[in-house]
Amino acid sequence: MKIAYTDCFSGISGDMFLAALLDAGLDEHLLRQELDKLDIGPFLLTISTTRPSGMKATKVEISAGANQQFRNLAAILDILHASTLLPAIVDRASTVFQNLAEAEAKVHGLPVDAIHFHEIGAIDTIIDVVGVVAGLHHLGIDRLVSSPLPWGQGFIDCDHGRLPLPAPAVCELLAGIPVYAVDISQELVTPTGAALLTSLCQNFGPLPNMTIASTSYGAGSHKLANRQPNLLRLIIGEETTQCKEARSVEVIETHLDDWNSEGFPYLCELLLKQGALDVSLTPMLMKKGRPGQLLRVICHPAQGVPLKQTILTETTAIGLRFRTESRLTLQREQVLVDTPWGEIVAKKVHTPAGPRIYPEYEACRQIAESAQVPLQAVYNAVTGARKEADGRQKSDDR
Repeated sequence: MKIAYTDCFSGISGDMFLAALLDAGLDEHLLRQELDKLDIGPFLLTISTTRPSGMKATKVEISAGANQQFRNLAAILDILHASTLLPAIVDRASTVFQNLAEAEAKVHGLPVDAIHFHEIGAIDTIIDVVGVVAGLHHLGIDRLVSSPLPWGQGFIDCDHGRLPLPAPAVCELLAGIPVYAVDISQELVTPTGAALLTSLCQNFGPLPNMTIASTSYGAGSHKLANRQPNLLRLIIGEETTQCKEARSVEVIETHLDDWNSEGFPYLCELLLKQGALDVSLTPMLMKKGRPGQLLRVICHPAQGVPLKQTILTETTAIGLRFRTESRLTLQREQVLVDTPWGEIVAKKVHTPAGPRIYPEYEACRQIAESAQVPLQAVYNAVTGARKEADGRQKSDDR
C-alpha cells in the first residue's frame, strides 16, 4: 500500500499541499490538463522553485484577476459534475467542498447554500482542492495520514472584520483532530488546508510504519516571524506492517487508593479500544500505610487526550501524570507452526541472537479446550518447534 504522510510542522494550506505533490513528482503538464477540465474562467498558475532555510521546495501561486466570480457550494458542485474529471476525483473533491461549506455555514449561522467562498478566493480554492485530489490520485496514494496540527494565535483581517486565529472555520473543521499550541501569531492552518486533511486523511498521529521512497516540500506564501521555514513536508513510501510499535510513547500514570479495582477489566477494555498500547494496574502501599494501585497506560502521544479523559471519568483519579519516553521494540510477525493437533498461530520475534517462536495464549487455549489436553502441553509443542523449518509466515489468504 502506497502511503503519504503530511508533516505539518508549519501548518498547511491548499497551495502548500499542491506544491508538495508537484515536488513529489506530480507531472505539471498532467495537472494543467486536469484543471483545464473545469469551467471556471481564466487563471494563471505559476509553479516555481524556492529555497527557504536553504531547502529546495516547490511554490504554487494562483492569479485569477480582481473580478472573479464567487460561487456557493451548489455552483461548485455543478462545475465538478459537469467536468470530464474521473468520478473518483469528483467525489472526493465534492466531499472537501461540502465539509468546508458546512464549517463556514456553522460559523456564520447561515444555510450551507448561502455560503460563498469569497473569504479564500473561489478560483484559488477550486484549483487547490481539485489539484490536490487529482494529485493524490495520479501519484497512486492509497492512504493519507497527517501529523497533529499546530495551533497558532493572533488575529486575521477579512471582509467580516478581525477574526481570531485559527480562523473560526478551521476550529470547526479540526473538531476531534489532535492539535498543539505554538507561539506564532500568524495563520498556520487555512480553512482549505484543514478541509483537505479532515476530508481525505485516514488518521492523524505519528509517522506510520513505512519504507520511505521520497520526501518533498511545498512552500507557503509568507515568511514566519520566528524564522522557521514555512514548508509542508510530504513523505511518501510503502506501508509496512512489521514492527508496529511506536518508538516514542506517552506514559500516563495515577495513584488510586479509593477505587474499586473490580472495574479494571472494563476500564482496560475501554482504553485498549481507544488506542492504548498497554494498560497495567500494580498494587502498592501509599501514604499512611493505605493499600492502593498504580494505574499506568502507554499510548501514542497523539492519542493521549481521549485516554486521559476516560481515566478521569471511569476512576476516582483527580489528577494524572504523563511523560514522553523512548522505547526499543523487536520486529515480530505471525507464523504458523506444526503441532500434534495441527497448525497453530504463533509469534516469531527477531532477536539479536536470531528468531524465536513464542506461543499465542488464545490460540493455545482453543487447542487445549478442543483437544482436551493440558495448556502447557500445547505451549511446549509450540516452543519446541524449529524456528525456521516449522515457522513459516502466515499467508495473506488464510
